[in-house]
Amino acid sequence: MLNEVMEAKFFRFLKIVGVGYKARTESQGRQLFLKLGYSHEVEFSVPPAVRVFCFKPNVICCTGIDKERVHQFAGAVRSCKPPEIYKGKGIHYMDEVRKMKQMKK
Repeated sequence: MLNEVMEAKFFRFLKIVGVGYKARTESQGRQLFLKLGYSHEVEFSVPPAVRVFCFKPNVICCTGIDKERVHQFAGAVRSCKPPEIYKGKGIHYMDEVRKMKQMKK
């Protein structure tokens, strides 16, 4: 498993922020399951050129040789629960800079 990570040239890290939001992988990084506060788990089947690893329940790593496919898959995962601008809940890229809005007083 570690050799596959070392061969991959492109990485995209996603962080899940929110109470009860979790991610898990099955069948050697071929399926991704997300608990995002919906009534059901969101399931993704990972494309052949991409591998997915969950280091923690709230950190997802998408890796692969093809940059476009890795970024496209990471974008599809992020679109399930895009970042919320007031509390910061949702799925964020690790290197993303977010500007939070102030709550109404």
